[in-house]
Amino acid sequence: MEHVDGPAQAKEYADTALGLMQQHEVPVTPINFEVWYTYASGRDPELNEAIDLLVSNGQPFTQEQNGAIAQQFVRAADTSEAVHEASLKIEESVNTVLGFLSEANDGATSYGEALESNLGEMANAENLESLRRAVETLVSDTKGMAAQNSLLQGRLEESSNEIHTLRVHLESVQKEAMTDALTGIANRKFFDTSLRQEAMAAIEGNGELCLLLGDIDHFKRFNDTYGHQVGDQVLKLVGMILKECATGSATAARYGGEEFAIVLPQSDLIEAESLAETVRTTVASKRIRKRSTGEDFGNITMSIGIALFRRGEPVTDLIQRADQSLYHAKNAGRNRVATERELESTPAA
Repeated sequence: MEHVDGPAQAKEYADTALGLMQQHEVPVTPINFEVWYTYASGRDPELNEAIDLLVSNGQPFTQEQNGAIAQQFVRAADTSEAVHEASLKIEESVNTVLGFLSEANDGATSYGEALESNLGEMANAENLESLRRAVETLVSDTKGMAAQNSLLQGRLEESSNEIHTLRVHLESVQKEAMTDALTGIANRKFFDTSLRQEAMAAIEGNGELCLLLGDIDHFKRFNDTYGHQVGDQVLKLVGMILKECATGSATAARYGGEEFAIVLPQSDLIEAESLAETVRTTVASKRIRKRSTGEDFGNITMSIGIALFRRGEPVTDLIQRADQSLYHAKNAGRNRVATERELESTPAA
């Protein structure tokens, strides 16, 4: 839904947004301004929560980070509008079909009444000529009904094909709305939805749920050294690895920038740590090369933090513990996995 602010309110939000962008060294582009204007207005709590988390953890607002935020919160809203439009078109087509069926029902009623009348005339025919006229009328009405049914069948087939096409389009738009454009895995929006749903399922089913948060080590330095195109290829590679490792009911997602997440239902810390180690070792084993020239950029590594859901807690607390575990892994030397248990045994944490 589009929000319209009054001149004074809009100026206040704009001034706040520009001040925050300057404070965090965010380039003043239209899409970035829209993000921070929305943040200043406070109308999207999930956007504010994501930015506040980045600020509290001292994360820089790099080009990749700004793009990820825009993809997750601003452009996703545009896609939601596309979903709404596709849904309205399907509803319109269904209403058209219902209109055809109503028309057919009226035709069938009229034909039934005509048939009853013709049969009565045939039964009461006083001579052959009267009988012939009644039969001719019956044949004419039957042909008319057959033509109407044929026309209706064509209309229904056409509408059915149109509805099928619209449904395919709707599914495509919905998938696009929940998919990170660069890596092809779930985006932050889908991650937030999935985590909330799995948390509710864990509470209702008395099950376990783990969250893995991973970050590519020294990604900014890698990006600055080899360029954003190579950096994008690294993000795609990590996304592919997570997708291959997070099977079954697990959900792999791009959390933002070079951060990734796996929502792992029905798993304890030991199982989650095993999966995280698989991801970490797989990423570390890959050599990054430029396909066109064969230039070798070396290896990349990931640090991963893991937290276990505690029934009744807000999912933000679960995310915070996973994030703290991730930074514990980084502070311990990177290219390693840390669980929330290590936080409990580390007073400095």
